[in-house]
Amino acid sequence: MAAIQNVQAGLLERETEVRLLLLAALAGEHLLLLGPPGTAKSELSRRLSRLTGGKYFERLLTRFSVPEELFGPLSMKGLENDEYVRQIAGYLPTAEVAFIDEIFKANSAILNALLTLLNERLFDNGNQRFTVPLLCLVGASNELPESEELDALYDRFLLRRSVAQVSSSQLAALARLASGSANPAAHVSDNGANTAVVATHAGDLTMEEFRSTAGSAYRAVELPQSVIDILTSVRDYLQDKCEPPVYVSDRRFMKAVNLLQVAAYADGREVINEYDCLLLEYVFGNRPDDAQKVRAYVLETIASDPGLQQTELVFLGLFGRSCRILESQNQEELPDAREEAASVVELLEMRQASLATTLDGQFPELRNSIWQSEASVQAAVQALTPQMTENKKRVEDLLREAMVLKEALNHEQSVGLLEKLLPKRYKQYQKGITARV
Repeated sequence: MAAIQNVQAGLLERETEVRLLLLAALAGEHLLLLGPPGTAKSELSRRLSRLTGGKYFERLLTRFSVPEELFGPLSMKGLENDEYVRQIAGYLPTAEVAFIDEIFKANSAILNALLTLLNERLFDNGNQRFTVPLLCLVGASNELPESEELDALYDRFLLRRSVAQVSSSQLAALARLASGSANPAAHVSDNGANTAVVATHAGDLTMEEFRSTAGSAYRAVELPQSVIDILTSVRDYLQDKCEPPVYVSDRRFMKAVNLLQVAAYADGREVINEYDCLLLEYVFGNRPDDAQKVRAYVLETIASDPGLQQTELVFLGLFGRSCRILESQNQEELPDAREEAASVVELLEMRQASLATTLDGQFPELRNSIWQSEASVQAAVQALTPQMTENKKRVEDLLREAMVLKEALNHEQSVGLLEKLLPKRYKQYQKGITARV
């Protein structure tokens, strides 16, 4: 959290971008920022460099940019010895943090080497291939790629975020930043960002810690079935139900899992939770408006509580079996039915307690996440509360029914009593018998 506050200091309305930048770096991935000039995109990458103390490289591409601008000039001495090598010191192959503006202006002469460098962290210099020290590259563009040739480059950015101008409500604060009145010692860059920050602070992460976090997270963090269900459901929704379909490659899907592990690990947790899946809006999707589709679907999936639906089906099956056992007075099956009823009651009691904690505490797991900005949390809480309140009532009703069934089995009551106490469920049971006949 200290690193987030440090990088964010002096920036207006960049809470999400700062978090995505640090998450990308911790995961060893790259971040793409889409938006107009002058929105602090380059300043973010500079702050990451200062935070980590890493070697920094920055370049603006044009249609006429040549490989030498990114990878270094050819070595004259090497050419004299019939060697095609570059002087790479101070260029992208030696950088640990990099920023490339207008990255989709990259031409075919640059693309192949850039793609290999971004994905495999490898660079060919003459006949020698070596591993580059790049931790994270921030790419920026005013527009999406226009040709299929650039699709592979676009796919190299696991995290993507559209950046807007500072809102009208914050223009007064921006003016104070520009004048220096908000921080007299500050220097304001040409994009309106206060740059007199990001010195080393206690609690900041070192370059070594950035590099080791991903590996530690993969070993330590568990992926629960509930999150697997959300991940697979989102991908199926995007590819099969969206119009136009949104393709999510296997590689991007797997990297998304690893990213969620890093997010949980950096948040001090050993298990990914469902709210971490809100980060998928920056991972899945090909266009900026896809992000809202992903977010809305994740929120809808979390709120729908598929586990509750499954529990209700289990209860209905148990109720029907219990009615048959009590009607036939089958003593052999009675212990199993009692045990199953007790398990259903216990499961529902746990679910009721969990929902009560979530709603009464205003979604503490979500609010405690370092990766969600305050605005994102408020929007999610507003979207989730109505349905989860309804879920809590459903759980309480189902728990009451399960407790009645449990007591009926324990005391070997008659089916007539079950019909009287749980008429709705008994009618469902009778309809099932009629349908089978």
